[in-house]
Amino acid sequence: MSLPALRAGRPWPLGAHWDGAGVNFALFSAHAERVELCLLDGGAVRAHPLPECTDQVWHGYLPGAAPGLCYAYRVRGPNGAGHRFDPQRLLVDPYARELAGDFSHDRRDQGLFARVVDPAFAWGDDAPPEIPLRDSVFCEIHVKGATRRHPEVPEALRGTYAGLASPPMIEHFRRLGVTAVKLLPVHAFLDEERLLRLGLRNYWGYNTLSFFAPESRYAARIGGQSVIDEFRSMVRALHAAGIEVILDVVYNHTAETDEFGPTISFRGIDNAAYYRLLPDDPDRYENFSGCGNTLNLAHSRVLQLVMDSLRYWAGEMRVDGFRFDLAAALTRDSAFLAAVTQDPLLSRKKLIAEPWDLGPGGYRLGSFPPGWSEWNDRFRDDVRAFWLTGEAGIGALAQRLAGSSETFRHDGRAPSAGVNFITAHDGFTLRDLVSYRDKHNEANGEQNRDGHGHNLSCNCGVEGDTGDPRVLERRRRLQRALLATLFVAQGVPMLQGGDELGRTQAGNNNAYCQDNALTWLDWANADPSLIEFTAGLSALRRRFAQLRRATWLTGAKGADGRRDVVWWHRDGREMEAQDWNAAPGGTLGMLLARAAPDEPLLLALFNRNPEAAAFRLPPGRWRQCCDSAAGAPFTARAHESACTLPGPSVLLLAQD
Repeated sequence: MSLPALRAGRPWPLGAHWDGAGVNFALFSAHAERVELCLLDGGAVRAHPLPECTDQVWHGYLPGAAPGLCYAYRVRGPNGAGHRFDPQRLLVDPYARELAGDFSHDRRDQGLFARVVDPAFAWGDDAPPEIPLRDSVFCEIHVKGATRRHPEVPEALRGTYAGLASPPMIEHFRRLGVTAVKLLPVHAFLDEERLLRLGLRNYWGYNTLSFFAPESRYAARIGGQSVIDEFRSMVRALHAAGIEVILDVVYNHTAETDEFGPTISFRGIDNAAYYRLLPDDPDRYENFSGCGNTLNLAHSRVLQLVMDSLRYWAGEMRVDGFRFDLAAALTRDSAFLAAVTQDPLLSRKKLIAEPWDLGPGGYRLGSFPPGWSEWNDRFRDDVRAFWLTGEAGIGALAQRLAGSSETFRHDGRAPSAGVNFITAHDGFTLRDLVSYRDKHNEANGEQNRDGHGHNLSCNCGVEGDTGDPRVLERRRRLQRALLATLFVAQGVPMLQGGDELGRTQAGNNNAYCQDNALTWLDWANADPSLIEFTAGLSALRRRFAQLRRATWLTGAKGADGRRDVVWWHRDGREMEAQDWNAAPGGTLGMLLARAAPDEPLLLALFNRNPEAAAFRLPPGRWRQCCDSAAGAPFTARAHESACTLPGPSVLLLAQD
């Protein structure tokens, strides 16, 4: 490599940026004493001291350098008292757009470099769908697992970004009425050394190394397309189909883990700035993530890193929103929420918090500001407890059906502030939820100690697989009742990808390290009737605006004199105070007023009891829209004064 000497360059923007004539390099380190830019030249690494430091940013400009150049840093500074500088280590730029090389836990110089990229991409007429939150249906999906076993996806594309955007997958998402795919982490991540020793891999990806680089293991690289451009092509194809892309992002910790973990990037660049350290022992980390360390967003440059990353994905990669893993960790002592709220680009994106972490006061459900939605674990727990264990009554069910207003109705927030879900990546699949009472995580190598023990699940009398038709029928009915509850509730419904197929993880409720057939969607054994049922529920939600209201249910009368919601007793009257706690308490009706003059009244009836329940109906002629227990659930039937619900089931009726 024959390149001229480094010039001074400039301290912004951070990272490596090509201007057509050369590349500017800028790296923040408040405590470094010397920074060397290390260029990969064939098999050799050539070091060049960065010539300038301005406001704690080390920088230099390399004339003639171009996209494709691979580089890393060596940083010299103090050790101890929270500092972990080691000038012998090659370090990855925190602003790397693409990674090159192979990481190894066994080498001192771990083998990873950043690669300079050309930011240009032909977006054409790409137009983000910009679907209102109240009209949204999310599907949580894993890029690799979604298509790795899909027989209709070309083999070369299976398990990749290109595969996720292939016609068979887009057709499936559209059939389900999915408006947004919520992708498990796609930021470049690492496999933990402990997992590799066990012959396992980090499958979920919650072990981020680089907050700008897409994970390369999901790239098909057809025709020499770069990882970045393949990701962008996926976004463009999904947008063309009317589907948004939401990223699950992990800004609470990094892959460098605890004080015994690898030094790859942040730790060797400026450990005391990037991480929260224990006040009485700065050689150790505060661990609000449960993964060994916590990023220090109270530091302005670390907050800048997160904001720059979000703007990059929202702007240059054109994603439509973010789900923030352990979002409570991002808000401690930091201006993160204020920074996002005032940002003209990010504040218009879908912002979804996982509103908790492992730190003190870490459970913050309902405490995020207007403009944010939150994963609603109370919906998950109460709906499971109502249908599966009997630990929640009809009062709790009504609260969840009404959008959890006691939690989210403040500061002008709408019902879409709550993202409702029955299952997610962390926990049982829907099928396993009704097939296992206990977790079965032995394959994870931790003697079944990992994973949550309080699953609010039931096995319907047999643990795991069975051929007993009575058990199978009860499981079928429970799955459909759970799905129906999800789709008729106020708030934003989120499916776990594969639940509509009837997929199982054999009772493993913490399959983060199972990158194999246990977690990849099993398309060959998909349940077509369950797919059809899920698609039908989604269609009903689109059809009836009462199921996706912009305002809260209050019981107040509308222009037609009807109250927006009436809670209906099976005896044919409005629920009274004493009814909510009366035994057996397993039946409830929800009567929803018209959202517009030309729309029908809706009546949703719920029966969790094993035996059938008779309901007397409000006056008028009712037509059946969905019977979750029926073999043909969407067959129309007329009802006038009464109807009978098998147990357990949900019945949806409409009246013009």
